[in-house]
Amino acid sequence: MRTHTRILVIGGGPAGSTAATLLAKEGFEVTLLEAATFPRYHIGESILPSALPVLDLLGVREKIEEYGFVRKGGAYFEWGPENWELNFNHLEGSDTYSYQVIRSEFDKLLLDNARENGVDVHDGIRVAELGFDGARPVSATWTRGRDKDDSGTITFDFLVDASGRNGVMATKYLKNRQVNEAFKNIATWSYFRNVKPLDKGPEGAIAVCSVPDGWFWAIPLHDGTHSVGLVRNAAKFAEQRQAAGGDLGKVFFDAVESSSRIKDMLAGAESVADFKAEQDYSYSADSFAGPGYVLAGDAACFLDPLLSTGVHLATFSGLLAGAGVSSLLREELTEEEALGFYTQAYRQAYERLLILVSFFYKSFSRQSQFFEAQKLTRRERHMLNLYESFLYVVTGVEDIADSKDSALDAVARRMAESGHLFAGENEALAAMPTSERNAVGGIYLVFEPRLGLRKRTGVTEPQPSPA
Repeated sequence: MRTHTRILVIGGGPAGSTAATLLAKEGFEVTLLEAATFPRYHIGESILPSALPVLDLLGVREKIEEYGFVRKGGAYFEWGPENWELNFNHLEGSDTYSYQVIRSEFDKLLLDNARENGVDVHDGIRVAELGFDGARPVSATWTRGRDKDDSGTITFDFLVDASGRNGVMATKYLKNRQVNEAFKNIATWSYFRNVKPLDKGPEGAIAVCSVPDGWFWAIPLHDGTHSVGLVRNAAKFAEQRQAAGGDLGKVFFDAVESSSRIKDMLAGAESVADFKAEQDYSYSADSFAGPGYVLAGDAACFLDPLLSTGVHLATFSGLLAGAGVSSLLREELTEEEALGFYTQAYRQAYERLLILVSFFYKSFSRQSQFFEAQKLTRRERHMLNLYESFLYVVTGVEDIADSKDSALDAVARRMAESGHLFAGENEALAAMPTSERNAVGGIYLVFEPRLGLRKRTGVTEPQPSPA
């Protein structure tokens, strides 16, 4: 273990491995510490096409292609009285598919790729404490496994906190994580063998099927199993779990009776794993960056599993971190500019998805007016840049009332046509700041001649604040 590194990355999931790999490819000394020993279990198996360009930048896409993961052609929704499919073949460019992955294997491929690109990776190492110079983190005390005697300290110039839900900076030091009142749900899931294949939607599709007070996912995996989970309102879930004597399986299978699609798929299937559950998984830190650090992936925020956006946000934040920190350390931008861009671009991506997921949930009750949605509190609405979010994500939703199509049909079509969630061949990430036209705060991502940030022509240096 080094005693000093230029950049310390905490966490080896998709956000951490993406940021670390890109920074190492830019020639920086990077050390990555991961508390678990890989491969390690993680939920979140369904990947969006927006991850593919990032996999290209990492140089790992060919390995992912050859690994044998289920090729995901889209999604199939049964949402209230509506049903429709999202077919990635309708997207422009070559990224018209994605993957259904076993995350322990997928994440290990990304972490191994980080090693191969020069990142000094140490798994089984837990960061016990951070040291600060004022508000700037400058050192980390680590321990190996359960042996507290095997420990040490490493100093660094910059920190990428990609420590997942644990969120070292947000929960222990900044104490600025807020649980979204909008999505107080609980998820419970297991893995099943001999599941009847989905006979609707594109090949390899995820099935999303609503039930009263919640919805199911069903994801085909390359080992012959399916990940099948239930997401339900927390209060309703607690009530039903108490009635079931705490039995997660009973809560799950009682809900199966309300979905003819899931019930048919699971007829004759056998569970091959214990049921797991997670709650309070929807949250956001008040700030995503500060002096000498950024929060990436789940360490900064997590939304909701509805649209399979977890790995998208993780890899995108890793890309933003790689570009922003590179330009900062090369002194191409000031810290204020680089971290301001990172925060604004990442939060913008998160909030766009927050709006869209909230709209989906509200649409289940056949009401389309977002501002009346019980899914977002007044406080949360006040904190969001709602105008910009609507402008980019659901432009034209206000015209739905005049459309012959239902609200959900319109949203589904717009998702497929606009490319706001999915990446095409001509842009590294659709609707993201990759050109002067869609710069954030006058700054945008560049990939040539090297990864970094660039100011839009004519943008002047920010003036110092008056004393």
